[in-house]
Amino acid sequence: MEVVRMLRSLGTAGPRLAALSAVFAALTCASPEPGGESRPEEEPKVVIRNAPEIAFPGAGNPRADAAGETDSNSPAHWDGDTLYVFNSAGHPWRSSGPDVFRLGMSYLRVVFDKPAHGGRWLECTWKDPGGILYGWYHNEPPGVCPEVPRLTAPRIGAARSADNGASWEDLGIVLEAPPGLRCDTENRYFAGGNGDFSAIPDLERAYVYFFVSTYGDFAEQGIAVARMRYADLDRPAGNVWKWHRGNWSEPGLGGRLTPIFPAKVDWHRKDADAFWGPSVHYNSHLERYVLLLNRTMDSDWNQEGIYVSFNRDLSRPEGWSEPRKVLDRAQLLDGLKLETPWYPQVIGLDAAKKETDKLAGRAARLFVRGRSPWEILFLRPSEAPE
Repeated sequence: MEVVRMLRSLGTAGPRLAALSAVFAALTCASPEPGGESRPEEEPKVVIRNAPEIAFPGAGNPRADAAGETDSNSPAHWDGDTLYVFNSAGHPWRSSGPDVFRLGMSYLRVVFDKPAHGGRWLECTWKDPGGILYGWYHNEPPGVCPEVPRLTAPRIGAARSADNGASWEDLGIVLEAPPGLRCDTENRYFAGGNGDFSAIPDLERAYVYFFVSTYGDFAEQGIAVARMRYADLDRPAGNVWKWHRGNWSEPGLGGRLTPIFPAKVDWHRKDADAFWGPSVHYNSHLERYVLLLNRTMDSDWNQEGIYVSFNRDLSRPEGWSEPRKVLDRAQLLDGLKLETPWYPQVIGLDAAKKETDKLAGRAARLFVRGRSPWEILFLRPSEAPE
């Protein structure tokens, strides 16, 4: 019944060609056996296949201020029979259509009720059954290191909309790193901060969970988790709590955190090695949550590959499986013909179930930087691709 509730609350399949990647195992949970012993649960599988390319409107435009450029996760939601998708590169634009293959029905630059200090990238949305659309954005304030103008330190804000995201009421910043910047960093963009994230409610709509990239002290770099009560959607500032040392105990604004996937090499070194830019969805076929992750290979953010991780229970951050690679750098560069193949995410294909970037089933489309030349299959342990 929980899955049914999720399918009802959320808001299609392309031809399949030759397989691109091998199957990767990704779950390490344990299940009980008689006598109190346990054994590893069999692992789901992921298969990625070539498919005729589709793209969000304007995806790949090299101008960051141009309509349609995709430089973040691109959230989607349904209202009736219309699918809405947002793309951002410093400011969000909205497209719409009857499915992900036909998003040209309308296209507009969204507006906010107040200016931001720096650009906004709308990375996550959630349409409440009551009709309000909630959104969360990545914000990059300028001038954090006056002697190094290129640097910023991202933070995360919240907003809500009564017209499917054409206009937004800004609800303020909800997640921010502790004080302290690395203005001597080798990083091309960031001197610290919390950003490049995604968010999703649990099936019971008790909490909204945030999966956040962290760029501050090395001990806290990587992918971290925070949450707020679903009941606080309209008053999020001050009500988000970070997971730290096994508890939801640190405030979203300035609190410490414990990464679930720690950085291997400091983001502020030239040879940085860390996961970042998570996208999360609930997979109804696997009955578990799925994270897709970027992995950098240096401080210039060159992509080493795309990884997947699984978890049945959002309230257990320690339950995420060890990330496994599903696409390597060569496959990404060949498939996209882009030097910056970032931001992997799925878009579910079943319009009847209102699948989006937050809900998918066995088959979905895999997007990277707003373009999808791939189909992605999520298979149970006993399944094989047809």
